[in-house]
Amino acid sequence: MNLPKSIVITGATGFVGRALVEKLQGDSDYKLTLLVRKQADCFLSGVDQIVVPSEKPFQRPLSISKGATVIHLAGRAHILDDKSESPLHEFRLVNVEATIDLARQAMEAGAKRFIFVSSIGVNGSVTYSAPFNEDAAPQPHADYAVSKLEAECALRALVEKSSMELVVIRPPLVYAANAPGNYQRLMRLVSKSLPLPLGAIKNLRSLISLENLVDFICLCIAHPAAANELFLVSDIRPVSTSEMITALAQGMGLKPRLISVPDVLLRTGARVFRKQSVYTQLCGSLVIDSSKARNLLGWTPPISVIDALHQSGRNYMMQKKLDV
Repeated sequence: MNLPKSIVITGATGFVGRALVEKLQGDSDYKLTLLVRKQADCFLSGVDQIVVPSEKPFQRPLSISKGATVIHLAGRAHILDDKSESPLHEFRLVNVEATIDLARQAMEAGAKRFIFVSSIGVNGSVTYSAPFNEDAAPQPHADYAVSKLEAECALRALVEKSSMELVVIRPPLVYAANAPGNYQRLMRLVSKSLPLPLGAIKNLRSLISLENLVDFICLCIAHPAAANELFLVSDIRPVSTSEMITALAQGMGLKPRLISVPDVLLRTGARVFRKQSVYTQLCGSLVIDSSKARNLLGWTPPISVIDALHQSGRNYMMQKKLDV
C-alpha cells in the first residue's frame, strides 16, 4: 500500500490557498501540511497546521518530509496606499527572502518539487502586437512584480545544482465571487447597476478563474513534464472589459449598463486624476499565450471564461443576500 504523498502549502488561508486545500482534501493520495500565521478552523480534519511567525516565517525548522511537494502561495501582494517608506524593500523581505528561506529548507529536507506561484506582472502590464509567452523578456511594471521576478531568479540559482525540481507559474488576474482587490470592486459596481463608461473599449485581457488556476496547480504537483518549467497560464481565451462586465451582469441577473465613451476621453481623464494604472487595467490589453501548458502537460481548463464569469456574478449576488 502506497503512503499518501506529502504536500506542504503556504498561504493556505488566502484566496487561492483555501480553494487549493479544499480541492486536495478530497484526494486520499495526499497528506497536507499547511504553514499558517494562525490556526484556522475552516479546514477538514486530517490536515496538519503549523503556525509560523510573522517575521522571518521560514527560518525556523519546518515539517517538510523527504519527497514532499511544496506549494508556495504566501506573499506580500499589491497594497493600495502603501505607507511604508520603502515598499520595494518590504516586498523583497516577504516575496524574495522568505521564499528563499522556505526553498532552502525544502531542498535540505529532500523535497522533490517546489511550486512557486508568481505573477504575470513579471512580464509587464500591457501587451500590444504580440501576447506574452514564456520566451518574452521580463518587464516588471511595479515593485510587487520586481520582487516576484527576483524571487524567480533566486530560486533558479538555488536549485540549479540540486535534485529539487522547480515549477514557476505566472497567472494573470485570478477571479471568483470572493476575489479581492479590483475584481471585487468591479463586481460591486456592476451589482449596483451603475452606468459604466466602458462600452467603446475594444481591448483584450487574459484572466484565469480560480477553478482553472487550482486545477493547473494540482496538475503540476505530479506531472513529470512540469519539472523545472515556467508556465504562463490563463483561461482559454481573452475577453474585453465590456464583455467581462456583460457576463458578470448576466450572472447577477441584471442588464449591463455600458455607456460608449471614446477612449481618448477616458485616457485624458485618467491622466488628469492620476488614475493611469486604473485606466491601464480597465482599458489596456494584456494577452497571454498559454499554449505551452496545454501542449506540454495536456492541460485543458475545466471551465470557460464566460461560464466562470457568469458563475462568479451569480455567487456574488447569492453571498450578498446571505450577508443582508
